[in-house]
Amino acid sequence: MTYYGGKELAQAFLTVRNNTIQIAKDIPEEQYDFKASPDTRAVRDILVHIALALTFTNEVHRKPISDMTKVDWQEVMQRVSAEQAKPRTKAEIVSLLEQDTVDFAGFLEGLDEAFLGEMLAMFPGSTPPSKSRFEMLLAVKEHEMHHRAQLMLIERMLGIVPHLTRQREKQMAQMQAAEAQQAEAKTH
Repeated sequence: MTYYGGKELAQAFLTVRNNTIQIAKDIPEEQYDFKASPDTRAVRDILVHIALALTFTNEVHRKPISDMTKVDWQEVMQRVSAEQAKPRTKAEIVSLLEQDTVDFAGFLEGLDEAFLGEMLAMFPGSTPPSKSRFEMLLAVKEHEMHHRAQLMLIERMLGIVPHLTRQREKQMAQMQAAEAQQAEAKTH
């Protein structure tokens, strides 16, 4: 018995994706071409990259395949590159992020321990030579969190306080107010 299966993968993915969507909404559209440095992706490119990353996951786990060398990665890369190159507004990017979120979470939630435990042969020379589906599906969340961290730093560079920081500050203020009320009640 494991303590982290399909249901937990789905919930974790939804949490991460919803936070990414909130960041996409918080950054003004006129800042979507902002780059932290000349050799990095713009905000819009990071967000589209995150949204399209599910393409790779779906190629491997929804068909499903058990050998990574059996996927025509050249064709997949061309398809993703063409999709990523399309010009999009902020609303279209937010929609792209929202589009497959519930469907993908539903897919994850329905996965059983046997499926998650399957080992997939990786490309020749890969270390390790094989990975479990669980490890690969967990990497979807980790990949998005990596890029979300970039976006949160960009928010700071743009003068935006990230929503998670705003939420934490609000909770702290509420806790302090409650403690002050309790202290006041004890003195009366």
